[in-house]
Amino acid sequence: MLRTIIAGLKARTARLVLSSVAIALGVAFVSGTLVLGDAMNESLRDEFAKGARNVDVSVTLGGESPSDAKGISPDVLAKIRQAPGVAGADVRGAQPVPLLTTNGKAKPAWAVSLAGNEKLREFDLAEGRYPAKADEIAVDKRTAATAKLTIGGPVVLLGEEDARHTYTLVGTYRQGTNSMSLSGYDHIGLTADAFQALDPERLPYQVVATAAPGFTQQQVVDNVRNAIGDNAFAVQSGADLTEETLERVESQSGEFTSLLLAFALIALVVAAMVIYNTFTILVAQRTRELALMRCVGASRSQVFRGVLAEALVMGLTASVIGLFGGIGVSALLQRVILSFGNAEDAVVRLPVAGTTVLAAFAVGTLVTVLAAVLPARKATRVAPVAALRSQPDSGEEVSRTGVVRVLTAVLFGVIGVGTIVFGLGIDDEEAAMLVSGAGTMALLAAVLVLGPLLVGPVNRVLGALPRAVFGVPAKLASANAGRNPKRTAATTAALMIGVTIVALVTVVANSAKETANAEIDERMPADYTVTSAVHDRPLPEELVGQLAAVPEVARVAPTTTVYGESEYFTGVPTDAIGTLFRPTVTSGSLADLGDGAVAVNADYAKRSGVTIGSTVTVRAAEGVAHELKVVAVVEGQRLSDGIMTLETSLRFPEAAKGYDSILVKLEDGVANGRAAVERVTDPSPLAVLDSAAETKEQLNQQLNQVLGFIWALIGLAVVIALFGIANTLTLSVLERTRESALLRALGLTRGQLRLMLVIESVLMGLMGATIGLVLGIGFGWVITEAVSTDTVSVDLVVPFGQLGVMLAAAVVAAIAAAALPARRAARTSVVAGMAEA
Repeated sequence: MLRTIIAGLKARTARLVLSSVAIALGVAFVSGTLVLGDAMNESLRDEFAKGARNVDVSVTLGGESPSDAKGISPDVLAKIRQAPGVAGADVRGAQPVPLLTTNGKAKPAWAVSLAGNEKLREFDLAEGRYPAKADEIAVDKRTAATAKLTIGGPVVLLGEEDARHTYTLVGTYRQGTNSMSLSGYDHIGLTADAFQALDPERLPYQVVATAAPGFTQQQVVDNVRNAIGDNAFAVQSGADLTEETLERVESQSGEFTSLLLAFALIALVVAAMVIYNTFTILVAQRTRELALMRCVGASRSQVFRGVLAEALVMGLTASVIGLFGGIGVSALLQRVILSFGNAEDAVVRLPVAGTTVLAAFAVGTLVTVLAAVLPARKATRVAPVAALRSQPDSGEEVSRTGVVRVLTAVLFGVIGVGTIVFGLGIDDEEAAMLVSGAGTMALLAAVLVLGPLLVGPVNRVLGALPRAVFGVPAKLASANAGRNPKRTAATTAALMIGVTIVALVTVVANSAKETANAEIDERMPADYTVTSAVHDRPLPEELVGQLAAVPEVARVAPTTTVYGESEYFTGVPTDAIGTLFRPTVTSGSLADLGDGAVAVNADYAKRSGVTIGSTVTVRAAEGVAHELKVVAVVEGQRLSDGIMTLETSLRFPEAAKGYDSILVKLEDGVANGRAAVERVTDPSPLAVLDSAAETKEQLNQQLNQVLGFIWALIGLAVVIALFGIANTLTLSVLERTRESALLRALGLTRGQLRLMLVIESVLMGLMGATIGLVLGIGFGWVITEAVSTDTVSVDLVVPFGQLGVMLAAAVVAAIAAAALPARRAARTSVVAGMAEA
């Protein structure tokens, strides 16, 4: 039996290699994701560990520090430096500070205190040197590029009350990966004295020290603790600091890896369906061979083991190819990710752990073997007498099992509909989306079960136009696509899954985009909004008068923000409410919004349990508290928890410091309004001009990037499905060699034979893509309904243009998938084909 299996593998090498491509792609996705996750984890560990390198002792404020403690005082720093065994100690501190770019506009940045001790510096020097004097500065390499700063040139920072501090840039450094760099802010480094001069009242949050020769970390920790006391401070060793730092790494890379693995799972499911279909076809084609083996004494178990042995060999081969392919996929993904940063400094890491290798082989072999179990069981049922008759198509078999299929599909359908209805009734948006999404997957399973029963009707509808246009070849292609419903359904199911998910994501993303755009139009009726480039620096009050004096400007409306303990409110001039600021009133009246009153958002009202006539106590950070009467509940105003008049907001010290934004409405018919407004805002380093159109463009760009990323991930599943179509056609061509030769003998030309196979491929591609699009649009509606709330209704938007491109791409890909099988069929001579057994 072993020799028979080996001989069979040699005889069907080409077929098995072609079938292995699908599973190899799935394994490559899984192994590539695992390698990428390990690489990200390793990179983050190395980068985060830079903050703890050469640190033997770390001192921070402890849990018993006095409530008014703002940091570590100079006296404590002096005691640490004088402790026995301390070779050097430096402070670490950070504070937000606006950085002026070359165009004179401010942008938020973080200033840090650079260590004087070279061993305690947590950054790597890139160019130049570190600052040594108070008027020198170094910046992160990315910051230098984005702000267009050059070594030797000036760097201007905005201090308190917008005082300008000018420094000379002496060097650039790489800050690596840490919580600050991940925030996306620009980064600058100053000497300890220059850093302290920016805000003399700000104290450092940490002191790090290095041990002198002959002292262990624990000895220095004990000495420092004795010197400063341990009640108000947390003193830990460098080893403990490193361990604490690296504990945060897993969460940084784990979520991204989980996301990729979810898409890898989809690709594997599709690959498993392709493998299942392949073995089903192979078993059907070998009916006579298996029957003859039974005639000469092979038992059912031997036949079963023989088919699984072929699957095992295929799985092992695909696993090896997929593992190496996954390493290449990981390298490519890292290059793409790193291209968004400093590509010239990027290092591609390819750690191949033992678990990755085991996972690749386990996934490849298990998926292949499990997918081949049902075909292998079917092979054991081949009776010896089957060697004497032809293999029938599966149409009759499908009709016999139609009742079981329908009942199974109804079961999945009931579960899916019930889950969706339950999910739509959940108030929590995220939970509703997850539960409803699970229901859509149950409905997808119902459609998959019904697949063989749907092939006939769908094939007749889709094949009507080709039959009318192309005549006999199209009629033959339609008949071929419909005469073996189980095979066609299994082939198109893989493509249907991929297209369904792509269509679902596309519909939801576009619906969210259009809803967000409508919200922007609703809440931003003003032509322009002037905001501060730095969130904690309000706009100067005189800017309002300057804008109002511009002839092209019809109205201006400054707004403020009042922060409470867990809420924040927007202050708006009374005459701007309803014109430049238009919330939707659900109860109460904005006419009552006067001094000492507030209109709250419906979400805030529900969360806080307040109604019309209730009193809301707002406690500001400065300790100021005011009681405000609720006079209205509003919707559609997404900026805060509610609105109050500008006069009411000015009772709070934070709002009285300046304006959060300024709404600008132009005169009707003004053509050069933006230029007129910019003449006022350009001299102010903080003023940033924005419009609803620009806000929508930025939002749309972000959503398109996310959509493109998901398209790329799901695209692999679609590619695997197209390999399945090509594989099915190839095996069908081999199976129908005599039939094709007979058609040629009856007058069918080579070109017509090729056209027949191309149309057959296109019909299968259209089946999968069309059903997938219908399901994707329907499931998209379910998800948009699930995430809709009383305050935000996500309207269904079907992007017919994008979905049309997707359908056209499926047709083109199906034509490409049919190229090699059609070429092979056309090249086979009539005589040789008629001689096939």
